[in-house]
Amino acid sequence: MGSLEGNNNGSFNPNETRGKVITCKAAVVWGPKQPFVIEEIQVHPPQKLEVRIKILYTSICHTDLSAWKGESEAQRIYPRILGHEAVGIIESVGEGVNDMQEGDKVVPIFNGECQECIYCESEKTNLCEKFRVNPFKSVMHSDGKTRFTTRDGSQPIYHFLNTSTFSEYSVIDSACLVKIDSDAPLKMMTLLSCGVSTGVGAAWNTANVKEGSSLSIFGLGSVGLAVAEGARARGASRIIGVDTNPSKFIKGVSMGVTDFINPMDSDKPVHEIIREMTGGKGVDYSFECAGNLGVLREAFLSTHDGWGLTVVLGIHPTPNMMPLHPMELFDGRKIVASVFGDFKGKSQLPKFADDCISGVVKLDGFITHELPFLKINEAFDLLVKGESLRCLLQF
Repeated sequence: MGSLEGNNNGSFNPNETRGKVITCKAAVVWGPKQPFVIEEIQVHPPQKLEVRIKILYTSICHTDLSAWKGESEAQRIYPRILGHEAVGIIESVGEGVNDMQEGDKVVPIFNGECQECIYCESEKTNLCEKFRVNPFKSVMHSDGKTRFTTRDGSQPIYHFLNTSTFSEYSVIDSACLVKIDSDAPLKMMTLLSCGVSTGVGAAWNTANVKEGSSLSIFGLGSVGLAVAEGARARGASRIIGVDTNPSKFIKGVSMGVTDFINPMDSDKPVHEIIREMTGGKGVDYSFECAGNLGVLREAFLSTHDGWGLTVVLGIHPTPNMMPLHPMELFDGRKIVASVFGDFKGKSQLPKFADDCISGVVKLDGFITHELPFLKINEAFDLLVKGESLRCLLQF
């Protein structure tokens, strides 16, 4: 599949495809929980401020899993190409794209940055007025149409989270692509599209974890373990991991987790166990990475009164509401959410990539499986069973 050499460094001739419709393979989902169908589709040329990229590697996140299940009825639209963690090489650029060119290595980001709107110009947010994460969005910004169609061109195939990386080629708004160093380790760079950036950024940017502080992490998937890695790099003294899967505890040790709690091993609420572990006070920070309201409440109550901060990272299905009474906030505990770790993608991710390459953040343990793209259904099974953190798919 594709014309790249085996090491996936991305050598190809864009002169053969520039400005033309490309026929390629993609994993298309036709309905909730239906198996991905590997089929040939058409990928149309990029329009103004858009870029067409050849995907080199992509990986699977729990957000993809949630969308595949169709957990939010309002977000269901089919047929659709999911996927939002990847690394690729630019095949062609549309009119007005000046910060990237053909042949550049890039990382797609679901939370874009136009660098021009009042949101992008503000230091208070990493959301963009036009290209912020939007699970309801399924078409391109410029004209409200798709760049994917079925092979015969008769039916549109919808986009997902500004990216749609489960395809050999994808068309992405330039605001949702970050140029990376051509010598960067490409497999590892896929992790920066979502999970690792979200987790480490939550520890660094959202919570601003301090040296010697304590924290609890509820859910030790890729995002939760990335929180641990970020807190480890910041010098946290105690990192308490909470998960019902004992195998996650083994993985957590290498990423800085110092203590483990399996909620199934005790009749006590987890927040009470954590308070006992911390001399009755609770932790300085907690991170909810499970997308479960009961877990969110436990995370909130596990923090120190007076200054405890809870960061919400889990994806929660609608229409469920927060499990807190407003008066509980008067004890000084705070709760916030974090999108993409509060990183501004285009302007801040390159520095974060350098931190990862230099070893400030260690990425080696996050990719647990590698499979060819054609085995995407097997990769999803691994995630459903809790056997993988990130399964890397190679085209």
